[in-house]
Amino acid sequence: MSLGTTVSYAERSHMKPHTSEAFAAFVGLDWADAKHDVCLQAAGTAQREFLRLEHSPEEINAWVQTLRTRFNGQPVAVCLELTKGPIVSALRHDDCLVLFPVNPLTVAKYREAFTPSRAKDDPTAAALQVEILLKHRDKLTPLRPQSPTIRALAQLVEYRRGAWSVPKSV
Repeated sequence: MSLGTTVSYAERSHMKPHTSEAFAAFVGLDWADAKHDVCLQAAGTAQREFLRLEHSPEEINAWVQTLRTRFNGQPVAVCLELTKGPIVSALRHDDCLVLFPVNPLTVAKYREAFTPSRAKDDPTAAALQVEILLKHRDKLTPLRPQSPTIRALAQLVEYRRGAWSVPKSV
């Protein structure tokens, strides 16, 4: 770097610069035990779509395949309030999804700042996650993709856990 080189603010600060990766869509996913509320906004549009997914591997896999087909395998940014668990494991299997975990307190404070009534409903939480992705993605760290070996190991561990959780008849 020479004396005439201009250094951007992002390079001087602790914040991460915007990634050059273009996302085809932005998804907020509000996780729950029995169902997941989803807000989706395709890149270049202001229209948001809302849907609810049941907590089943088949439904989640079908939804991910729908995203892959709809957006031609292009990267889709997904914001969720978890870094691990069944839904994160299910979503990490697809390389077109880029997961951006946020602290649940971040979403709660964001809601509190912009919803004076302090009402909480799940579709709104998913929509807030999309808003956080669109406006503050430069401050979020995506989950690093797992290697094929680690994904295979995780599947074996989940299979083993499932085998132990099934009650055995005597």
